[in-house]
Order: sequence, then structure tokens, then C-alpha cells
Amino acid sequence: MAKKQKTEKAVEPLIEKDFEEVETPVMEIPKPKRKDPVNKTINNWEIKDRIYRLSGNKQPLSHWFKSKGLYWFDENLGYEREIMYAENQKTVFVDEMKGDVLRGRIIFRNGILSVPKNKVTLQKMLSKYHPQSGKSWFEVSEKKQAINDLEFLNVELDAMIMARQMDVDLAEAVMRVELGSKVSEMSSKELKRDVLLYARANPELFLELANDDNVVLRNFGIKATEMGILKLSSDQRTFSWGSNDRKLMNVPFDEHPYSALAAWFKTDEGMEIYSNIEKRLN
Repeated sequence: MAKKQKTEKAVEPLIEKDFEEVETPVMEIPKPKRKDPVNKTINNWEIKDRIYRLSGNKQPLSHWFKSKGLYWFDENLGYEREIMYAENQKTVFVDEMKGDVLRGRIIFRNGILSVPKNKVTLQKMLSKYHPQSGKSWFEVSEKKQAINDLEFLNVELDAMIMARQMDVDLAEAVMRVELGSKVSEMSSKELKRDVLLYARANPELFLELANDDNVVLRNFGIKATEMGILKLSSDQRTFSWGSNDRKLMNVPFDEHPYSALAAWFKTDEGMEIYSNIEKRLN
């Protein structure tokens, strides 16, 4: 018999199966939200940087104030308590201080004293307890300062606009208050320039003068006198016609002659004279 031949079963090679790659999700740690800085308040005292300014816009190179040997009346206790500023103490009251005391100084430089928020004791000394607080200096409020700045800018803008639109006669009347008889020698361009500069430097006073009828009438009377239409006596007590010396008015005692003349121009008699002079000036 023929031998059975052994047949070897072919072994198929292993084929790597395709597997889908699955990415492992990465957990993102949420970033903490940035919080806007908030001023903290401790015992009704707001913790923040503070700026103090000398009263009266004074700006000396340096100015020292007494920081010890002072007293503050405590309404709760009913008596005066000694106070001082010490750099290493948490209180201004001498009877509450502990250990060695390192005396601090109160010095304004160029009219300003900036006190950071970590020096609460000095801030309280300047704001609440020092007898010169609110008299020799005051705390600068950013909000109030912004309001004041805005108001001043609006006034300055109003003054500049009015000065730009102002006619030469009114500009002369306003500048005569500042420059006197010198304005009579100035050209119209010089007047316009100076009135703009004056409005920018003194906006409130400029608006007050520009809206004051007496300023215009005073200037009118001065121009009439300079041109010889009116005559003011040497004792400055009487106005008269320059052509025939006929008396027009007496200046009341202790009144400026041209202020009195401006007021007189508003009377019935004065209005007639004003009209007559106006025709001659034109």
C-alpha cells in the first residue's frame, strides 16, 4: 500500500488588523478667573493708597508737621487722648501703644504726601485725628478731582469759544480791566490774541467780565474821555462835556469815577448822553 503522504497545513502569516486610534481626552484645568481688585474695608476704614495735598495750592519744597504731643477728644470716653504717629505701632493713641515706639514724621514734599495702603496708621492720623486735618491739608479724592477737572475744562472751553467770537470793542473792554490804557495802543490782532490768552488763563474771571454790562459801559466812558468828548475833573469828582465844560454828573464819594459813569449811563438822562457820545465815536 502506498503510504499516505502527510500534508502540512499551510500556516497563514499573522496580519495585523487595523485598529482605530482613539485619542485619550486631555482634561483641561480651567484657569482661575481674574478678579478685579476690590478695596477692602476694615472697621469702616477703606484700605487703599491715599494722596494728601496742602491747602491753598501751596507747593513748598518740603513742609513738616508736628507728629507727637497732640491731643484728640474722644467722644466715647469723654476726654482728650494723646496721639502721635509711630511707624511701628498699629494705633495713633499713646495709651494703646506697646513696646518701643519709633516716632514717624509727617513731611509734605512739593505740597504732596502720598501714603500707601499699608500705612493705615499714618492715613488715619492725616484723615481723622491730626488737629490740622482739613485745615492745612486735605485728602485728594479721585472722583471729586475728576468732576472738578471736567467742570474747569468746560468753563475753559466756554471762555475760549466766547473769546474767539468776541468783537473788538468787547475785547477791548475786557482787556482794559487787565491792561488799563495800554489797550488803546493795541491793534485788533493784538487784542484778539491777548483776549484768547486771558480767557485760557482766567476762564471764570473772563466770563464774568464778558457778561458784565458795566465793563462795556466803563470802557465806553474811558474811550470818550481819551478822545476828549468827555472831561473828568482833576479831582475825579465831576464829568463834563469836553467841548464847553458843561457839567454832566457828579461822582459819588468813595466810588470809582468810571464805575459811577457806567451806572449813570443806565439812567434816563445818561442814556441820552450815551446815544450822543456813541454817534460821535462812530
